[in-house]
Amino acid sequence: MKSITTLVLITLLLITPSCMKDYLNKTPDEDLTVDKVFTNPTFAEQYLANIYWHLPKEIAFVDNPGAGNPPNNPFTAASDEMELSYENNFAQVMNTGNWNPTTYTQDIWSQCYIAIRKANIFLENIDKLQPSELATAERISHWRGEALFLRAFYHFCLIRVYGPAPIVDKTVPLDDDFKATRRQPIDKCVDFIVSECDKAAALLQPRITAENDYGRPSKAAAAALKARVLLYMASPLWNGNPEYAGLKDKEGMRLFPDAQPARWQTAATAAKACIDLAESVGFKIYKSATNDPVKNYQEVFYVNFNDEVFFTSNDPGYNNIDAYSEPRGMPGAFWPLQTPSQDIVDDYEMANGLRPILGYNADMTPVINPASGYSENAQAAAATAYYYAGTRTMYVGREPRFYASINFTGAKFKTTPPQSRTTPLQFWKGGLDGRPVASGENFSRTGYLLKKLTQPAFVMQPKADPPRVWIFFRLGEQYLNYAEALNEAQGPVADVYKYVNLIRERSGLPGLPSGLSQADMRERIRHERRIELAFETHRYFDTHRWLTAESIDNKNIYGLDVLTSGYNIASDAFYKRTAIEKRVFQKKHYLWPIQQREIEKNPNLVQNPGW
Repeated sequence: MKSITTLVLITLLLITPSCMKDYLNKTPDEDLTVDKVFTNPTFAEQYLANIYWHLPKEIAFVDNPGAGNPPNNPFTAASDEMELSYENNFAQVMNTGNWNPTTYTQDIWSQCYIAIRKANIFLENIDKLQPSELATAERISHWRGEALFLRAFYHFCLIRVYGPAPIVDKTVPLDDDFKATRRQPIDKCVDFIVSECDKAAALLQPRITAENDYGRPSKAAAAALKARVLLYMASPLWNGNPEYAGLKDKEGMRLFPDAQPARWQTAATAAKACIDLAESVGFKIYKSATNDPVKNYQEVFYVNFNDEVFFTSNDPGYNNIDAYSEPRGMPGAFWPLQTPSQDIVDDYEMANGLRPILGYNADMTPVINPASGYSENAQAAAATAYYYAGTRTMYVGREPRFYASINFTGAKFKTTPPQSRTTPLQFWKGGLDGRPVASGENFSRTGYLLKKLTQPAFVMQPKADPPRVWIFFRLGEQYLNYAEALNEAQGPVADVYKYVNLIRERSGLPGLPSGLSQADMRERIRHERRIELAFETHRYFDTHRWLTAESIDNKNIYGLDVLTSGYNIASDAFYKRTAIEKRVFQKKHYLWPIQQREIEKNPNLVQNPGW
């Protein structure tokens, strides 16, 4: 999208008048003032486009951002979904518990507030722009809605990691007392975001249809953000959490409220309103041209701007999401760093909709569900579209989302031109895609590579990758948001079944069994989110808001035995569940610490518990 991906930095708007003398003898465009920018439609739109630049780079799991850049995504690899084969990533620091307010470098706080300041400048000045052929009154109204949405979204990005945060809804002059800024109670932060979403939705287009506008939010995006933040507000982390009952600011104001069960119904109502709005303007659950259940799911993430997607971050030049998942055996590949855990592999269902594994023995051998048809210790007699004959039966007969998401030993990979590989993936040490015997170069630490989110047309050498986007909001998430909130509010009523089953039906799975209790349905919905939303930055925040992270993330992460030589595709020992990393999670990790440098700037900011 030209108007969003072509960014013009108008930094002179932020400098003080005393600095202006340093910019004499410049070209006219370099000496822009606020009035000049917001009386020129081209400059005004470019200024708006620059606010998008600060969106979190959630497509980047591996690459650490440089100073002053938007944060990357440490959340996927800091959940039980993935291990990164790259020791210097910030997620690795989180997983060891070796971080504190002084040492960590993820710049979420300042990047969000820089973006919020830009949004405030835009909103306070856009009325200076007179409607014209280049910027009609309708277009200007849409721009105002975009800025409101972005201001809300950046506040959401703050509170999802820090909890209560200062609400900044106007520009702060340089001579104001910055130390007067205080964290606001979490429910007030949520109320502000909800209000901003409502105001934005009233101004935004029902749906983005012009190609040059892809990447801008629509009414559905605003409704989706509102529904998600209300779901978070209803959840145990923020809604009456006894651990935070005593957290107050320095003037004695409580930052977390008492529990209100009615918040679940508020969240359910918002999610249903989002669904109804979206479907009324043509959004729908994506299905491929052939309605193949694997492609139905896989294509959601590489058919850009498809009918399921509300809001994206457009990053056409970033192809490392593919490069870091390309097996070593492919031409030019040497960065196989994005490695799903055995933990999530075991959680994918069988094609019949049953769970294959019910638990684990002390030696981590699985307790197999005999009704599922799952077995581990044999080899497939025949090939399928997704694996070769000889593949371990632990990968046979699994649900379609597994084959759309995980690359495993025995899997077929890019069997059609331009590369036409004819050999199975091999992740054991010395295998074509495993750790080289003679060196410790990059290799899959778990015995798997990420397939979901990648583009089948990607070629590492000579490099070719279609433009990529990252999906922030899609309809499938809203179905699950609605089902979860409604189940908590009313129990497993008909709509709860309906919307979970619509997700399962898209991927060729049978519906949930009837007669589930509320607790049983809660577990089913949490499992469905685990699989349907895998690797989309939801798992980390789900386990946090459910207060389950201290049991899920405070233990070993498992993979296969990728460090022993001499295996082949039939070697039993290779498939033994092997501890990859002992992870550390303490109660204080439910919220990130505010960086010490921010507290030194403003001592009125109270630190989060435990830090």
